[in-house]
This record gives sequence, structure tokens and C-alpha cells, in this order.
Amino acid sequence: MTGVLLYFEDETGLALRLAEAAGLEARRVECHRFPDGELRLRLPEVLPQNLVVLRGLQLPNDKLIELLLVARSARQRGVHRIVLVCPYLAYMRQDMAFAPGEVVSQQVIGGFLAGLFDAVLTVDPHLHRVSSLAAVMPGCQAIALSGAPLLAELVGERRPDALLLGPDGESAQWVSVAAAHAGLDHAVCTKVRHGDCEVAIELPRVPLAGRKVVLVDDVASSGHTLAVAARLALQAGAVSVDVAVTHALFAGAALQNVQDAGVGEIWSTDSVAHSTNVVSVAPMFACALDQLHRGGG
Repeated sequence: MTGVLLYFEDETGLALRLAEAAGLEARRVECHRFPDGELRLRLPEVLPQNLVVLRGLQLPNDKLIELLLVARSARQRGVHRIVLVCPYLAYMRQDMAFAPGEVVSQQVIGGFLAGLFDAVLTVDPHLHRVSSLAAVMPGCQAIALSGAPLLAELVGERRPDALLLGPDGESAQWVSVAAAHAGLDHAVCTKVRHGDCEVAIELPRVPLAGRKVVLVDDVASSGHTLAVAARLALQAGAVSVDVAVTHALFAGAALQNVQDAGVGEIWSTDSVAHSTNVVSVAPMFACALDQLHRGGG
């Protein structure tokens, strides 16, 4: 396909990989921040009828404003169709009101993005009680890809006899896909969360003694769940514990906390730029964009 990919400076690496894989011309959005925090953006002077925008939503709040400004400005300048490639999609955790008055941010942000873009492509969105991304973003083409097969191939090469372990029930969907792809055994822990940084975990009733364990999940943010699961697995006799995660957020000291728990290797996709990146989501996105293009979308 041909066209223009708009990106921001902090995502240059992934943007260039995606542009090359998809046959797009990569053009950077110029961004200036005023002392009071307001943003001034500058788009290319000439825009095509069909536009692809790359923006991951880790540290999302400013980036959501960037997307609003870019999409509305592009529409005003005659762009007919805008596709958002959003490697990490934020605000998906809150899919229901757990207490009276709570905002269901998944519905709000999903509707916001659906109102700006004709199609949204993402990787492993954190959907728990919702069946599909299309249910979150009504009115636009919503496509959820998965990094689990990419990570499974890597794990199969580096830990061919590993037991894949999901650190909690929500990880079951990713660990099962990875296990099936790599032909590996898998099991899932049970978790009870007492706060953002306090969790209790119970190991599954499978023998871990003498096994190489790889913890598999969609996102590592605080790292506490992974750290607790790693310590328990090692206490149960695992000879090694590694981590494979799609989105390496690792806020604050999270990476160090996971390593201090005894984790050896940490492997992630480049959906979020991080020192642990080992596989790229760019070819997968390029294929999805090509299918959208061929389908007349």
C-alpha cells in the first residue's frame, strides 16, 4: 500500500519499522509544549485522502489530546479516512463501575477514539468482561491483534521445554494462545488484588520442581503481580523464571522489583519502547493495514 504515516518523535523507531513494512511514507508531527502545558502541533502541509496515525497510549493523557488535535485538523483539511495504529491502548481496565459513581473509562475512551478514527488497530487490549474491541468502539473498524504468538516463537526457541504460567486469571487468554502456538504446557495462577501494589497469588496445582517457568501476560505495569508469582514459582522448585509480556510499561521501579524477585530474562514486544524489546509488532500491523486497504476500508 502507499500513503502517509504520521508519528511523534518518541515513537520514531517503531514508526520507521512500520513505514518500511507497510510501504508508507513516514512523516513526523512537530510538537511544542508551552510553559502552561498546552500543545502546539504542526502537521505536514499536504495530506493524502487516506491517513495512518501511529500513537501508543502509554502515559495516555496528553496523547489523547494529541490525537484529538491531529484527527480533527486532518478532517478539516479534507482527509477522508484516518486509521489509528495504537500499539498500547490505555483505559481498558475499567470496564465496569466497581463502586457507585465510578466512571467506566473503557466506554468513554473507546467511544472517544471511535468518534475520531475510521479504524483502530491495537495489540492485546486489556479486555476482561467485554467480548471484543468492536463492542468498546462502536461505529468504527476495531481490530485487536495479539503479541502472544510472537512471544511464543521466541520462548519456544530459548526455553523449548518451558512451562508457561499466567500470573492471574485475566492472563489466561494470552498464556493459552502462546502455549498452543509454541506447543508448550501451561497453567494459570489465582490472584486476589488488595490494591495497586498489593496482591495475593496462589500457584496452580501443577508440579513446578525442576521446571523452567516463563510468566506470560499482556502488560507489566507495577510489576508486583509478576514479582509475587516469580518468588512463589522459585520457592516451589522452579529452576528458572523468565517473563514474556506484550506491553512493557514497567512504571517507576517495576523492572528492578521484578528482577529482584529472581526473574532471569524479560522479553517484550516493541508495542512500548523499552530495553526489554525483542520482537517487533510492525510486520503484524503492516499486514493488518494491507488487509484493510485491500478490503476497501
